[in-house]
Amino acid sequence: MPSSSIAATAAGSGGLAGTAATAAAASYEVLTSMQQLPERYKGLLLDQFGVLHDGVKPYPGAIEAVKELAARGCKLVIISNSSRRSAGALGNLERMGFPPSCFAAAITSGEVTHRHLAERPDTWWAGQLGRRCLHFTWAARGAISLEGLGLEVTTDPSQAEFILAHGTEALGTSTDGSVGQPCSLDRLKQLLEECAAAAAARGAAPPPMVVANPDVVTVAGSELRVMPGTLARHYASACGGQVVLMGKPAPVIYKEALAMLGLPAEQVVAVGDSLEHDIGGAQAAGVASVFVLGGIHAEEVGLQGGASAGAGAHSFSARGLAAACAEHGVAPPPFVLPYFSWR
Repeated sequence: MPSSSIAATAAGSGGLAGTAATAAAASYEVLTSMQQLPERYKGLLLDQFGVLHDGVKPYPGAIEAVKELAARGCKLVIISNSSRRSAGALGNLERMGFPPSCFAAAITSGEVTHRHLAERPDTWWAGQLGRRCLHFTWAARGAISLEGLGLEVTTDPSQAEFILAHGTEALGTSTDGSVGQPCSLDRLKQLLEECAAAAAARGAAPPPMVVANPDVVTVAGSELRVMPGTLARHYASACGGQVVLMGKPAPVIYKEALAMLGLPAEQVVAVGDSLEHDIGGAQAAGVASVFVLGGIHAEEVGLQGGASAGAGAHSFSARGLAAACAEHGVAPPPFVLPYFSWR
């Protein structure tokens, strides 16, 4: 069994206004911009959604911050729970105006998933996982191709040897990446339950679920969009299924990202907006982290002041942050930052 198998966890909530005194008591440093990041950090693991952009456009000052960090000599590696492959992530950033030359590399959970399905690196992947999958993919956002992986896609839950979750909008019907059957989230959850029930009727354990995007939600403009991690939680908690995460916070993606940086752990800092995935994953990998308050937890931590507000114009709930960290099972990060900007 892969070391990235998990069970589901819960979400947190916020509290009162934050102050420098409570921040100090909580042992984290509040940064107003990335310019204040200590220069001992030579490598950055950068999340995308909720940090660099909102899924639609860059956050104000994010492009400048990337340029300035690169000019400072920092190595920047994108580490993302995108279910798409790494080249697509860099291409999307370039279309948004981020200079590709500023990034040393990118690794996505979709890339890690593709590599493991193609290479079958150990006995679990090679012998136990199987080849016939129930595939959850995207519709409006563009379906994921499984060509070249030697997989067979089925729409019958009783025939699935494993479940492969790239998206939350459709049930795949072929390996070529064409959009399959559009499905509601409730219908996808029902299919998971049918998988487990069919296995139980045979006296077998539920088929494993490989999750190419472990995020529960992500930012999408001014809203939050449900991601495959939500389905993973349902499968683990309601169906008793084994869930294998291929991205943050699982060690597998950090191992690849740190290898790309080629730096000692004490010179690396991860920047992200998810306590469970970015901060928890960094802590498990033994690297420092910067928690961006303005992402998916903005309401929980009581962040005041939008992304376009100037440095020092933000406030947050120290009590809310503490509660959220406790709910997600992570220690307070070394640094917190309203938004990823340089000024």
